[in-house]
Amino acid sequence: MNNGMGETGPGKTAAIVLAGLLLLTAAGALAAYLTRAPAPAAALETVIIAANTEYVGTCPVTVAQQKGYFEAAGVKAVIQQHNSGKSSFEAAFSGKADLATTADIPIMLAGMNDVPVAVIATFFKTEHDHGIVARRDRGIDGPASLKGKTVGVTVGSSGHFVLDAFLSRQHLAGTDVTLKNLKPAEFAGAMARGEVDAIATWEPFLDNLLTQLNGNGVVFYGEEIYEIPYSLAGKRDYVMRHTELMKKVLRAMARGVHDCTNEPEASRAIMASVLKIDTSKWQSRWPTYRFKLALDQGLILALEDEARWAVSTKLVPARPMPNFLDAMYLDPMLAVAPAVVTVIH
Repeated sequence: MNNGMGETGPGKTAAIVLAGLLLLTAAGALAAYLTRAPAPAAALETVIIAANTEYVGTCPVTVAQQKGYFEAAGVKAVIQQHNSGKSSFEAAFSGKADLATTADIPIMLAGMNDVPVAVIATFFKTEHDHGIVARRDRGIDGPASLKGKTVGVTVGSSGHFVLDAFLSRQHLAGTDVTLKNLKPAEFAGAMARGEVDAIATWEPFLDNLLTQLNGNGVVFYGEEIYEIPYSLAGKRDYVMRHTELMKKVLRAMARGVHDCTNEPEASRAIMASVLKIDTSKWQSRWPTYRFKLALDQGLILALEDEARWAVSTKLVPARPMPNFLDAMYLDPMLAVAPAVVTVIH
């Protein structure tokens, strides 16, 4: 029967009851959602990065850590401080770290000694950070006057390579100078005691030694002699077993690279506050610093050139040239930024 106010009867009553039950169910589900314990955050994967932290080239690592880029990518990055790329590299390959920031010479020596290394990215290049600082009172006013002098250098480092390149430019042989093998921490003492006439090294040691000599010093920079490619590398088996972690690391590094390129003042301030060092001297040189993620063919060509040098200086026994493509692990970068991979493979 219709009373003018709509349908009544058993059908209408059942519909009302069903709607009420649905509302109660929805309300209960919402209440349960609002009161439930939050889902645990995904655990961060830990990676220990050995880095030459006082070196300007490690800006992307320091910035990425301090601005939370590693954590945002799902990584707990533990930065292990070292004073050279060689020391950082040795830490990664002795099991004290997982990855290392390093120049190309340690990578080359690993390849020449059949040590399975894997580079996942180059992130910094410059020509203005290697050179020779010398004492004027030892009669040194140019690279040619190094003949017959004692030069401190970390044998087997990029500083050693640059020294030989300087000598070659002056038509001098390695035997025309006396090498004194020094660790970077020993440079200042050896120079102060007059045990060496000059030191071949990189920044910040060049600036520090020049300041120490207080007007008695002269410095020759290695522009057009050596462009350092600073890279992130590790043991090959570790890197290949952690491909997804390497992708996360590269995503964080990409953000650090961006900031060091586009926000130089803020990036220098971060490095100054964290490392307690004066970064003002970097300001005028910043335009010569190239922060960029890459895996390029130029690195392989540099490694081959350095391998020939290592044989000629008897740092390693003569042997066939290794295939340095084996020292590149391309998969993480191909997934994160394929356009920057120019290695022929």
